[in-house]
Amino acid sequence: MSYYIHRSPWWFHRFETLSNHFVELIVPFFTFLGRRMCMVNGAIQILFQVVLIVSGNLSFLNWLTIVPSLACFDDASLGFLFRSGAGAKKAVLEIQSEDVAGRTPAPTKGMHIPNFANAGYCCLLMNLKSIPVVTNLLSSRQVMNTSFDPLRIVNTYGAFGSITKERTEVIFQGTLSPDPKDPEALWEEYQFMCKPGDVYRRPCLLSPYHYRLDWLMWFAAFQTYEQSEWVIHIAGRLLSNDSTVLSLLDHNPFQGRDSPRWVRGEHFRYKFSQPGSASAAQGKWWLRKRIGAYFPPVNLEGLRGYFQSRNWPHPHSQQNRK
Repeated sequence: MSYYIHRSPWWFHRFETLSNHFVELIVPFFTFLGRRMCMVNGAIQILFQVVLIVSGNLSFLNWLTIVPSLACFDDASLGFLFRSGAGAKKAVLEIQSEDVAGRTPAPTKGMHIPNFANAGYCCLLMNLKSIPVVTNLLSSRQVMNTSFDPLRIVNTYGAFGSITKERTEVIFQGTLSPDPKDPEALWEEYQFMCKPGDVYRRPCLLSPYHYRLDWLMWFAAFQTYEQSEWVIHIAGRLLSNDSTVLSLLDHNPFQGRDSPRWVRGEHFRYKFSQPGSASAAQGKWWLRKRIGAYFPPVNLEGLRGYFQSRNWPHPHSQQNRK
């Protein structure tokens, strides 16, 4: 669905943005306007997250957001989930009957201890720990992903503090050619579980499972390989046909064959094809344009010093070469 939503008319995207601000900034305050409005808030939040799940957005994060929304519904609203003779439903009805009849036991001193602890903790966070966070939030030089406390109790989360308008991807390619500069060298591509690669592959539904390596590759594309050295570590593992790393990929072009002699990283700019266009008619979900080399061709011997300087175990080829 993300393919079609992305290519929707401009007015639909304006509606999306306004709806997002309404649901996230205004609707949560319905929680304090009585039981019915609290349930309205819960229903809207769940519906909103379902829309995000269908559009393939934030994997398990959407499901985690649904969980606290369930607290907006009272027992009567959720009663249909339990059978009439179920123990849980019977126990809840008995507790409610005791409460209505005024036979609820008086709270003991021990029962008040957690309440005092919670109140003290809230005062600590609101009056002392949150001051630098709010100050940073209102600053024109706001810092993202920063902890303001040695215990990391209060911090700012800003993975999406800014969103790029272009999608760039790092594509791993390998070849059996002894000379990577040979114009006749055949470079074959590795495919990840979900991130864009093969332009003919339909975008997958990223929910609720989270393909963390795919996620990290997206961030690596924002940077250089010097800033994301783990990309070179993966290249070394691919050169040795390492089964652990290959288990995280969807397609290994050298499955059942010799290990590649060289692996390189290519940098591409991706965008969705236009529905109804000639590219879409050919089965292309994506269009891509090469930006340049992300990292140059590397082989096992050439990576030996690189791995040693970082105290990484050097990968060894699992197959003998002729």
